[in-house]
Amino acid sequence: MAHDILGPRWGKYVVSPVQFVVCYGAVVGACLLGGQCMKAIYLLFNPNGTMKLYEFITIFGALMLILAQMPSFHSLRHINFISLLLCLSYCTAVTAGSIYIGHTSKGPKKDYSLVGNSWDRLIGAFNGIAVIATTFGNGIIPEIQATIAPPVKGKMFKGLTMCYSIVSTTFLSVAVTGYWAFGNQAQGQILSNFVVHGNPLMPKWFVFMTSAFVILQIAAVGVIYLQPTNEVLEGVLADPKSGQFSLRNVIPRVISRSLSVTIITITSAMLPFFGDINGFIGAFGFFPLDFVLPAIVFNLTFKPSKRTFIFWLNLSIAVVFSIVAIVGSVAAVWQIIIDAKSYKLFADV
Repeated sequence: MAHDILGPRWGKYVVSPVQFVVCYGAVVGACLLGGQCMKAIYLLFNPNGTMKLYEFITIFGALMLILAQMPSFHSLRHINFISLLLCLSYCTAVTAGSIYIGHTSKGPKKDYSLVGNSWDRLIGAFNGIAVIATTFGNGIIPEIQATIAPPVKGKMFKGLTMCYSIVSTTFLSVAVTGYWAFGNQAQGQILSNFVVHGNPLMPKWFVFMTSAFVILQIAAVGVIYLQPTNEVLEGVLADPKSGQFSLRNVIPRVISRSLSVTIITITSAMLPFFGDINGFIGAFGFFPLDFVLPAIVFNLTFKPSKRTFIFWLNLSIAVVFSIVAIVGSVAAVWQIIIDAKSYKLFADV
């Protein structure tokens, strides 16, 4: 849309780089979260284990390396459906576990006070807004819906309604019950709160099962977000006259995808700040793509009169979220700098 409406330079030099950052950043976050869950399972059964986080991230990266060889989006449809079921299972289990811990004496003393000085709170607030944008920034849904048979508008709306209904009920239930149970001690990966000093607050089988749901689901999410960048790269490397599974196309595909996953795995192992990475992705990527650009494109395409409410509504949305995106990006980078002072590269957190 940016190429056709705003011009080829906007599509090539502005939108495409942001989309690449969003996709790669999401996969970096997926590798990091998958490694954290693997480590949690390891410590659950071996509290004195010596394996480090980066080792588990490497193991998860190896799993991603295998799944990344799926040749196309169409071949991911079954993985996507399984991912949905795993997400529903994980959120149900975490919500039930948080309610159980919150009603017992096993959990920490609830403290809902805001931590830090005014500046830290302000930065944290904008970073949190960016994380929310990442959570709800499923802009890939209408892109997929737009490729199916007409009527496109009705099917897009149904797809978006289903998408955000599931996102709202699952993620919000985890957020609300997790914060209620653990207060300001709630971690970005809420399952970390289910184990205190090596002692699980829930039965081991429950923590293991829920962590396994996350590992499998996040692997599917990572592969899906990796696929758009794979398609772009293979548009340059592949030969359209040869078959999808011919050596001419299989060899470049395996090499390029393996190299991408390797770079992503190394990056996530070096920078184990999952919440900060989510914040930066939301501020730098999802705000412009999901809030700013659609409003601008609508006004340029349909050219509503400057006297109409819809024109000024879109303009206001574009301006406000542009400001929030800039402030959120600064807040996310600031938070990464703060965390970088506490952790070294390849830190075991």
